[in-house]
Amino acid sequence: MQKQVRINNQIRAAQVRVIDENGVNLGVLNINEALKIAKEKNIDLIEISSTVNPPICKLMDYGKFLYMQNRKNKKTKTIHQSLVREIRISVGISKHDLEVKAKKASEFLEGGDKVKIDMPLKGREKYLDKNFLEERIKRILSFIAAEYKITEGPKRSPRGLLIILEKV
Repeated sequence: MQKQVRINNQIRAAQVRVIDENGVNLGVLNINEALKIAKEKNIDLIEISSTVNPPICKLMDYGKFLYMQNRKNKKTKTIHQSLVREIRISVGISKHDLEVKAKKASEFLEGGDKVKIDMPLKGREKYLDKNFLEERIKRILSFIAAEYKITEGPKRSPRGLLIILEKV
């Protein structure tokens, strides 16, 4: 819900502090004088802050004002959202390959993302001992340099085993 902004004749105060389009403070003026100045310059008188006494109004085009407000609101919403990055390993992965994947996982964790380490199982691998498979997926954890905590897993998924990490 957006706060309703008053413009021109909607402003109720008898006196207002007026700021022109260049940001220069024109001082406290009677509402009729402020509206007269706005009409002469062919722009709107927009109430910026209604909580102070006298209210602060700005001489500006209303369309430009709405555009600037929308831009400001969009900027505040662009906060880094944590992504879930996926790293896949196999049961028979070599030590060097584990180190390379662990380095990538560390980079993801340092960037603020979550890391999902997935070990898909094919054929006979599906029937291997659960402890053996968990030990295989935990091998990569010893190579991860970044501080992390395990948020989920190791747990069985329809395709194999997975574990989810996030930065501490």
